Amino acid sequence: MKKVAAVVVTYNRKELLKECITALLAQTYTNLDILIIDNASTDGTKRLVTDTFGTEVRYVNTGANLGGAGGFQFGVKKATKLDYDYLWLMDDDSIPTPAALEELMKAAKKLGKFGFLSSKVLWKDQSICKMNIPKVSLNRKLSNFSGHPKQIIMGTFVSFLVPAKVVKEVGLPIKEFFIWADDIEYSRRISRKYPSYFVPASIIIHKCKSNNGSNIVDDTPQRFNRYKYAYRNEVYVYRREGIPGWVHLLLKTMLHTVKVICKSPSYKGQRLSIVWKSTLSGIKFNPPIEFVN
Repeated sequence: MKKVAAVVVTYNRKELLKECITALLAQTYTNLDILIIDNASTDGTKRLVTDTFGTEVRYVNTGANLGGAGGFQFGVKKATKLDYDYLWLMDDDSIPTPAALEELMKAAKKLGKFGFLSSKVLWKDQSICKMNIPKVSLNRKLSNFSGHPKQIIMGTFVSFLVPAKVVKEVGLPIKEFFIWADDIEYSRRISRKYPSYFVPASIIIHKCKSNNGSNIVDDTPQRFNRYKYAYRNEVYVYRREGIPGWVHLLLKTMLHTVKVICKSPSYKGQRLSIVWKSTLSGIKFNPPIEFVN
């Protein structure tokens, strides 16, 4: 029975984390260890984890808020060094159904050689979670969420199963992304070398606040800074794809520009500045890819 490490990155969401850990402990696939990577939470996360779960989980504090990307790099590196066969990555608001991992492991055994596997992610109302729909090509998202496993090229870190040997070959997630697009970069880096799949039978509930995704067009000013990372990071991801990637970026930038002008309720100038300046900054953004020693 292959050994799996669930790597959960958390930051100041202890109640959601508690629900996530409880769901992980209820998995029908039992050769599973739980590794909590805490980005220096200030809400009592450590006490909750240690008092509630004790030695059932392994808790590690990063010592600083490394962002989601930094947290996943930290956790993936640590878990890979601990000699697990597979790493199962997820955010703290990811709630796996009892057979989620078992279904992934069944698919892993049947498929044999693969880069990564992604689960079907539902929102709180059981509809498909829009922000976690995998991509089957640079410009097309998956549309069939049932049946047998389907090949994809990009997935998210909401139930992302990757063999440790693949991590050792392709390297770690890029911590300099800080937030957003670190998962699509990493999944695409993997799928460029190995076929990767969406597994409909493995189901996760993603308890994000809404099922509308994130959009610079109508988001609040308090969240604007996040989009600086998003646009910069996506340029890094798509420019590796050559001409098709650059075409995608150009069309996306123009579309977002038009939407901001026509639909944004306020701060149009600031929103446009973020779209264009952050996109241009991505052209020269060259973070290193680190490997497990």
